[in-house]
Amino acid sequence: MKLAARKKKKKTVASALVRKHRIHKQTAAGRRLLLKRGKSARARWKKRSVVKLNKRKRIRRLKRSRIRKGLPRVNKLLVPVWDHPLVSIIIPVYNKWDFTYPCLVSIVENTHGVPYEIIVVDDISNDLTAHIGHFVKHVTVIRNKVKRGFLHNCNRGAENSRGKYVLFLNNDTKVTPGWLEHLLSLPEKDPTIGIVGSKLIYPDGRLQEAGGIVFNNGYARNYGRLDSPNKHEYNYVKEVDYISGASLMIRKDLWNQMGGFDVRFAPAYSEDVDIAFQARQLGYKVVLQPKSVVVHYEGISHGTDPNSGIKKYQVINQQKFREKWAEVLERDHLADGEHLFWARERSKFKKTILVIDYGVPSFDQDAGSRTTFMYLKLLVDMGLNVKFIPDNFTKLEPYGSELEQLGIEIIYGTQDRGYYEFWIVKHKDYIDYVLLNRPNISHQYIDLIKAHTRAKILYYGHDLHYVRELKQFGLDKNRGLLQESEYMRRLEFDLFTKADTILTCSDSEKRIIDGNFPNKSSLLIPAYYFDQTIPRTKAWEERAGLLFVGGFRHSPNADGILWFCRDILPIVQQSIPDIQLFIVGSNPTQEVLELQSDRIIVKGFVSDHELKEMYETTKIAVIPLRYGAGVKGKTIEAMCHQTPLVTTSTGIEGLQNIRQSIEPKNTPQEFAAEIIRLYHNNSLLEHKAEQCKQYVETYYSRSRALECIKLAL
Repeated sequence: MKLAARKKKKKTVASALVRKHRIHKQTAAGRRLLLKRGKSARARWKKRSVVKLNKRKRIRRLKRSRIRKGLPRVNKLLVPVWDHPLVSIIIPVYNKWDFTYPCLVSIVENTHGVPYEIIVVDDISNDLTAHIGHFVKHVTVIRNKVKRGFLHNCNRGAENSRGKYVLFLNNDTKVTPGWLEHLLSLPEKDPTIGIVGSKLIYPDGRLQEAGGIVFNNGYARNYGRLDSPNKHEYNYVKEVDYISGASLMIRKDLWNQMGGFDVRFAPAYSEDVDIAFQARQLGYKVVLQPKSVVVHYEGISHGTDPNSGIKKYQVINQQKFREKWAEVLERDHLADGEHLFWARERSKFKKTILVIDYGVPSFDQDAGSRTTFMYLKLLVDMGLNVKFIPDNFTKLEPYGSELEQLGIEIIYGTQDRGYYEFWIVKHKDYIDYVLLNRPNISHQYIDLIKAHTRAKILYYGHDLHYVRELKQFGLDKNRGLLQESEYMRRLEFDLFTKADTILTCSDSEKRIIDGNFPNKSSLLIPAYYFDQTIPRTKAWEERAGLLFVGGFRHSPNADGILWFCRDILPIVQQSIPDIQLFIVGSNPTQEVLELQSDRIIVKGFVSDHELKEMYETTKIAVIPLRYGAGVKGKTIEAMCHQTPLVTTSTGIEGLQNIRQSIEPKNTPQEFAAEIIRLYHNNSLLEHKAEQCKQYVETYYSRSRALECIKLAL
C-alpha cells in the first residue's frame, strides 16, 4: 500500500511540474525556474550513472576474486618483451595450471641475456589456464576451438613463432639458472647442430635423462635414469640418438624444412625421437647440453598408465616409428642393452682415445697445459671420441667445464686411482689409442694399459726431464740433481721402450731419442699450433718496455728472470734509463715478488686477454733461460704475437732451423747489447717481427699439427 501511495505521489508531483511548465514557459521567471530544475535533473542523472558504474566495477572485482579462488595471491608475472626474439619457447598445455604458472615463473627468473618469447598453446583448458591473461603479461596465448592434442599444439605454436630457434618445453617443468644460455651456446658456435636438449632431473634431484638411446629394435631408453646427475658420464656435451620433447630446441629453418612433427604420431609420443632421426638424415647433429638443467615432473601431462588415455599411444607410436625407420635402425643402431659405451654417445663408428695427464690442463697457467689442451681440441676436431683421466682425481674449474663443453668426458670423482684402473679394464675393448703425458704420471698407467687393452700407446714427455736436471746440475753443482737426473733417465727410457710411438716437440731431443732407440717410432710435433699469427695493431712508436712471460712453478723461469734482473738489466739501463720490465706468470716466488720497483713491474698471473694486450704494448720479449729442456712455449707464443725477442740458446732449444731467424745471446753483455740495438730501431723491430710471423706460419700451423697427429695414429 505504501509503495502504491509513493508511486501515486511521484506521478502527482510530475503532473504539477508539467502544469507549472505550461504556466511559466512564456515568462522570463518561468524560463529561469525551468533551467534551474533542468540542471538539478542532470545532476541527479549523473549521480545515478556513477552509482551504476561503481556497481559494475564491484561485480567485475567479485568475478576476478572468484577466478583466483584456490590460487595464492600473486602479482602479475611480466615476461620481457623483445622486438626480435632469438628463441621462441612453445608450451603446449591442457589444464594443470598449478604446474604451468611455476614453469612460467622459472623461465622469467632464470633466463637472462637471451631475447625470447613465450607462446602458450591452450588445448581448451577448463581450469585457471583459460584465464592466463589475468596472471601473466606479454605471453602469446593461442587457444584452440577444438581439442587438437600435444603434437598438433606444438606444430601450431611453431607456426606462430618469430625466433631463429624453436624450443618445446613441457608445462610440468621448472628451468634452472643459465638453462637457455647454455642451450643456445652450442648451435650458435656449430652450424651442424640441428637439435639440442637439456639434462632432465626429477624434483628429488635424481637424474631423469641425459640424452636418449634408441636400440635396433626401436625401443628407446632414457640414459642414466634414477642415477646421480653429477657423475662424469652425464656431464659432457655429446651426440645422442634423440632429445626428450620435455626440453628440445631446434633451428627454425630446419623445422620448416621438415614440416614440423610428423602427424602420423598424433596425438603424442615418438614425435621427438622421429624428428631427431629426420634431422640426422638431413646432415645435422642431435646434441645433449648437460649444463642446461631442467626439472621435469614426469607423467603429469599424460599420466603413467600405458594402457589408458593419451599414454596408450606410447606403444602404438613406437610400432609406427619402427616401421618408418627400420633400415636406419638395423644399419646404425646397437642391440637392446648392449655396448652402452657406444650407444650413449653415438660413438660406434668413432675411434676412442684416452688421454692421461697430471690434471685437467690449466691452459692459461703454464706452457705444458696449453700444449695438452690444444691437442685435446685437435683430437676432437679430428672426429675422435676423447676421454681424459686427470691423475689428481679432480675436475679443476673452469678448465674442466671447458673440456666437457668440447665433448670430452673427464673421468673424475672417486679420489682413488683404483677407480681409474677399474674404468680402464671395464672399457678395455673400446679404447683404440692412449696418449700418456709426462714420465712421473705415465709410468703408473702404462703396464696396466699394455696388459688389458689392445690400444696403441703414444707417449709425449713434453721434454726430456733427465736432460733438464743435468743442465741445472751444470749451474748449481748439486749432486742431488745428478741422482735425480739418472732416476729420470731410467724412467723415461723405460717408457720409450714400452710405448708404440714417442712424440716430442724438440728437434734436438728427437735426435737423442733416435740415437738411443733407433728401432722405435718417434715423431716430431709442434708444441703449439695456431690458425694464424696474431696481427699487430700498434706502431712501434706507441710501444715501450720489455716483457717476460713464464709460470714460476717451473724453476728455470724463476732462475732466468732473477739472473736477468741481476746481471743484464743494469747494463741495459745505462743506455736506456727509463726502460721498464714487465714480469708475467702464475705463482711468482717470493724472490720474484721482491723484484718489484718503479722500473720492474711484477704482474703475476694475467688473463689471455691481458697477456695479448701486453704483447701489443711492449717492444721486446726477453727469454733469459739458463737451463731447461724441450721447446719453450713462451718463445713460440711471443713469435705468434709477432713480438721481437732476445733469448739465450736454451730459449730456442729444439726449434727447427730457428737460427735463420734468431741468433741467441748467452752472456749478460751480449744479451744487453742486443736489447739496446733493437729497442729504438723501428725498422729492425719490424724486420724481426716479420721473421717471427714467417717462422710460426711455417712450423706451427694447425695444418702441420694435424698432419703430425694423423701420422702418429
